[in-house]
Amino acid sequence: MSTEQKIFTPSHPLPTGRTGLLTAFAPGTRVLEAGYQIAPQFRPLPVDVVFEKDVAVQLRDGVTIYIDVLRPVGSETVPVILGWSPYGKAQGTSMSVMGVFGLVGLPDSIVSGLEKFEGPDPAYWCARGYAVCNPDIRGVVDSEGDSVLWDRQDGRDAYDLIEWLAEQEWCNGRVGMTGTSYLAVSQWFAAAEQPPHLAAINPWEGVSDVYRDLVLRGGMPDTGFARQLQEGSFFGKNRKEDILAEVDAHPLFDALWSEKVPEFDRITVPAYIVASYSNTLHTAGTFRAWRRIASEQKWLRIHNGQEWPDYYDEDNVEDLRRLFDHYLKGIDNGWESTPRVRYAVLDLAGGDRVNEPADEFPPTDAVSTKLYLDARTRRLTPETPVDASTVAYDVDKNPNAASFLLRFDDVTELVGYPKAHLFVEARDADDMDLFVLIQKLDAYGTPLQQFTVPNQSAMAHDLTDHGATILKYKGSDARLRVSARHLDETLTTDDVPAHSFDRVEKLSPGEIVEIELDLLPLGLAFAAGDQLRFIVSARNLLGTLMPGIEEYVPVNQGAHVIHTGADHASYLQVPMRKG
Repeated sequence: MSTEQKIFTPSHPLPTGRTGLLTAFAPGTRVLEAGYQIAPQFRPLPVDVVFEKDVAVQLRDGVTIYIDVLRPVGSETVPVILGWSPYGKAQGTSMSVMGVFGLVGLPDSIVSGLEKFEGPDPAYWCARGYAVCNPDIRGVVDSEGDSVLWDRQDGRDAYDLIEWLAEQEWCNGRVGMTGTSYLAVSQWFAAAEQPPHLAAINPWEGVSDVYRDLVLRGGMPDTGFARQLQEGSFFGKNRKEDILAEVDAHPLFDALWSEKVPEFDRITVPAYIVASYSNTLHTAGTFRAWRRIASEQKWLRIHNGQEWPDYYDEDNVEDLRRLFDHYLKGIDNGWESTPRVRYAVLDLAGGDRVNEPADEFPPTDAVSTKLYLDARTRRLTPETPVDASTVAYDVDKNPNAASFLLRFDDVTELVGYPKAHLFVEARDADDMDLFVLIQKLDAYGTPLQQFTVPNQSAMAHDLTDHGATILKYKGSDARLRVSARHLDETLTTDDVPAHSFDRVEKLSPGEIVEIELDLLPLGLAFAAGDQLRFIVSARNLLGTLMPGIEEYVPVNQGAHVIHTGADHASYLQVPMRKG
């Protein structure tokens, strides 16, 4: 697809808060000696490192981008690890990155400051015989061209850089990719282009469909984080894609949005994918890619926290090195015997289990089980209620939600993909913005939640009472604009509904419609006496992903009616296994 179909606006100079100590354009090569610290608060280099700064690389269309390469001193050829994102290649020492580390409770000293935000740290990798490449991608900082946001253009450009790196005299011809968030998303696009010298990828949580994960989740134009991403990350000399204008111009899924979904069936490279249940931006996309990529050699690890502490954890970095040692250096270290799935089960009371091995996800002993809603008793029951009943709430009053409870008699775990199958009606409206949540309650009815980050300060509590889902996990959620209820029959499975988002089907007065919502994957343990609460609401129950983001205001009016029992047997389907 041509770039003329996208909408572009002028970019901006790099703001002070996004500028690192090495941001200034200064091509050249020097050696950073062992013990070098870019600033006192950062990790010193354990070995001598060759630092090639602002190296020009020409892409296939003639655009020149600039990259930094940090590699071990010596004549031995080494593999290279690439982190692809619009975050400035020298932004590791910026106030913005240090501020984000402070938000989640990470000390600056866990990294050298030479890493790209959310990417691999040269202090670790160069000491173990790897080069690290940090590019300023198309349109960012000093690189030429117009920048795009999560797009197949990223894949084509990454292909060109991967092949350029593989040809350098210091490289052994093998390239790997790693990183979280944007650095994870770009790996789907790069791998789908099938560059010959890409040997392995490590996407560590990231969206895999810009429409469904970032800007129009559930068919709702919730663009708060997209605005922060567009205005806070893409800075350069030229133009940047205006994703916000594109949401207005392309409210339905069309060719423009197709360019922002990778070709999963073309991803065949070995892949070590890392996911969590708790990232309301990344979780759905990471699991979607895990299910759909064609790689025969793929591994999944599901952790119980937030991605940045998990990514820089020493044990997890060592685990990643086993993958790269195997595929980028050819070392026979037993990586291939790593369990294909390692998943977590959250307790939310201090008893989480992690690294549970399985051959697949969900594990085979998790049985999809229907729990039927009963509007009369407000319970979840294993059998369809014989009598039809309804529960309604006014969207402008309190409560503008209805919940249903199930108390577990035995130890029970839910591990896998939940979904909601509901019969709903709108009164005095022709559409509904619906939000649902699976919440764990203790035996006394108290909602359980837990921080996903080391920062558990008073301020962190204030931030997470509503919103800041990146910092605290409160349960598995979903949302759907009911006029966007049409399912994509080719992608929908019994466990995971997939909506086409290619049409609008408004409701008629008195019409009862059948809808399905795909809740985020979950792993939750319930002791005997614990309860599951399922909430249907007219409001966003969790709030925004990050603090300070403008919150989406649902388009609702009148009343929402949930029909249960008899011919309108609404249910919650959960992957259940008894302990």
